Amino acid sequence: MVFNTGAALLDAIVLAVVSNDPEGTYGYKITQEVRQVIELSESTLYPVLRRLQKDDCLEVFDLAIAGRNRRYYKLTKRGREQLKLYEEEWFQYSAKITGMFEGGVGNE
Repeated sequence: MVFNTGAALLDAIVLAVVSNDPEGTYGYKITQEVRQVIELSESTLYPVLRRLQKDDCLEVFDLAIAGRNRRYYKLTKRGREQLKLYEEEWFQYSAKITGMFEGGVGNE
């Protein structure tokens, strides 16, 4: 993709992916789902997860799966609120950009 993905957009995408599973989801699965939308390495994802945890948007817990601990991430109340804000901002922003591409903005 030729467009850069800024920190806020990456945060929004990760929160959206985590929100799809209310019981929580693990890092590798998050990476795979995000990669369906944008190119992303695990080394990029984990700092985002840590930042979202630090900002109280994600709750983190470990579960034993097949004898190994797996770290899970789940949205907090603040995370749901932040995701809602990102969604509102995204719809406004994307509508403006689409309008520009379609010649509707500034050509009235």
